[in-house]
Amino acid sequence: MKAKPVTTVDDYIAAFPEEVQQLLLQMRKTIKAAAPKAEELISYGMPGYKYHGMLVYFSGFAKHIGFYAVPSGHAAFKKELAGYKQGKGSVQFPLDKALPLALVKKIVQFRVKENEAKSITKAKPSKALKALKPLEPLKPVKQTDAAIVDAYMHKLSHPLKAAAETLRTIIKKAGKQLSERIKWNAPSYYYKEDILTFNFGDPKCIRIIFHHPSIVKIKSPLLEGNYKDRRIVYLEDAATVKANKKELETIIKQSIAMVEKQ
Repeated sequence: MKAKPVTTVDDYIAAFPEEVQQLLLQMRKTIKAAAPKAEELISYGMPGYKYHGMLVYFSGFAKHIGFYAVPSGHAAFKKELAGYKQGKGSVQFPLDKALPLALVKKIVQFRVKENEAKSITKAKPSKALKALKPLEPLKPVKQTDAAIVDAYMHKLSHPLKAAAETLRTIIKKAGKQLSERIKWNAPSYYYKEDILTFNFGDPKCIRIIFHHPSIVKIKSPLLEGNYKDRRIVYLEDAATVKANKKELETIIKQSIAMVEKQ
């Protein structure tokens, strides 16, 4: 039986092999000690810590522990992090080496002070600013749902991120009536009603949740589960995604057709 989507950090850590769990627990303990007032949560499918805004995230992978001290933590400790593989807003700590917990602690404490300073600035405007005549407020530019999904996918930290983008293309081409948005903390697709949603809770696969009740009437070897109102598709790698492209397209088209009949 496949694992359920994780909703707590305990569940997230428990999904990994024991040796990786120990490293994730060390990261968790270090971050919480450095930011005792921070709220612990699952965000973008991985553990995150929030205090006057997001502080840091961490995640587990097959060969490394990912650490994300966005937006400024990596730049502030560029010299200390120079020996590690890095991406945009991320650093990778290999599993076969001891975690630099002292450095992680310094980065988290830096982010705490940075967020506190921003909070104070917002709460207490200077006398000079108070004396200024308020400007006409600008009307906020509302992002489209598709742009929000693009931003989500850009920030996504998952071993199968590239395969997920391929899946996203397959879904949109198969169901041109579908609209996408972020719902249930993941890309979700609807046409009159919600039809399917990504789930990135498991680092070893991508799950597609078909949650429109009519899905139980569709027969396919890809659809797993014996639920009353939903079925789940498990895709373990990019090759599996490509091999099942036609079957996925068929499921999506049939789902839309059933919604049309209602």
